[in-house]
Amino acid sequence: MDILRQIIDHANRANPYPLYEQLRKTPVYHEADGPYVVSTYYDIQSLLHDPRVSSDVRNLKSSAADPLASDEQEGSTLPPSFLRLDPPEHDRLRRMTNRPFGPPHSPRRIYDMHDDLKGIVSGLIDGIDAPDRIDLVEQVSYPFPVTVICRLLGVPREDERRFHTWADTLAASLDPVMDADREERDKIAQNARTELGMYLAGLIEERRKKPADDMLSELATSHGPDGAMTTMEALTTSVLLLIAGHETTVNLITNGMLTLLRNPDVLQRLREDPKLSVPIVEELLRFEPPVQLVPQRSTLADIEVRGVTIPKGASLWLVLAAGNRDPDRFEHPDRFDPDRGDIQHLGFGSGIHSCFGAPLARLEAQLALSELARRLENPRLLEDPPPYRQSAVLRGPRHLAVACDGIRP
Repeated sequence: MDILRQIIDHANRANPYPLYEQLRKTPVYHEADGPYVVSTYYDIQSLLHDPRVSSDVRNLKSSAADPLASDEQEGSTLPPSFLRLDPPEHDRLRRMTNRPFGPPHSPRRIYDMHDDLKGIVSGLIDGIDAPDRIDLVEQVSYPFPVTVICRLLGVPREDERRFHTWADTLAASLDPVMDADREERDKIAQNARTELGMYLAGLIEERRKKPADDMLSELATSHGPDGAMTTMEALTTSVLLLIAGHETTVNLITNGMLTLLRNPDVLQRLREDPKLSVPIVEELLRFEPPVQLVPQRSTLADIEVRGVTIPKGASLWLVLAAGNRDPDRFEHPDRFDPDRGDIQHLGFGSGIHSCFGAPLARLEAQLALSELARRLENPRLLEDPPPYRQSAVLRGPRHLAVACDGIRP
């Protein structure tokens, strides 16, 4: 089995890092007519800023040899979100989306959510009624960012169960396809995308008639220097924010607690000093990033990397998690060390497609981890490694079973 298929094999999900170490020995890896895979820090960083690398899914030529290839671009009922577009369309839609989300137009939006976010996570911890067996995913890591993104966008919280199913299906559509029926998987994903789109279309129409104090209203009604979003643009952007607004944060929080429980000295330091959550989250984004790799990029021209010419039109993978542990960039890369003086990780990507929701994800993870560290008495893992989600792209435990001696007030 070649190394790419080992990486996407679920049997290796609990610890893919030895495989990434092996992959880095061939900085530009290519097998037959499969994708070109780049795994070293400086090369990934360079390609993330290279205008010759396209994120537009419409430029991607699907290949049977690419185990993460998708037919999403064929027959999808919704056009790509700005995450899957190139300039100038990407830049225009990202600017428009950013107006109600952050600086310079809404500089305090995330900052002003601090007390509400802390109240939400505290309430979830208050609700833990069986400290002898806690599933941190089901009881904290998942409901926390879901509640937050619902409030931010203006999605009724009572509808959470509906889009939980849609979100799981769309996240699963990123999963590698080995022996499964790719056509059937893509059909299921398209149906989920359509159903979610129809649901959000109804909310957008309501907000256009009666705006509220939420992002959905601003996306639907705002007229800035770039004009107004069309209904379809508001729809695809809302789908992106709703799914991306919680999927990766769930993994960041869960990976974070797993790592802290494996490093009890750091957990104790966090319990005593909540401000340590800031460097801890940055080191987690390097050490156990929720987004492991960026597949489905393509090249608009020949690009030379380490003496290898990646030809125009090639499929490109950037393995962020391998770059984050590149010993040419980080000293002792396999050591979890929040005291690092320079944690310029790739956990949120880089360049024009760097994670749009990074400020919110950081704050959510900092608050969740510091509150869990403070309030759980003598927490300990009940299963290590825990069961992992299928996805090789969005890597994180499906459940995280923990016991503690009690919940502090």
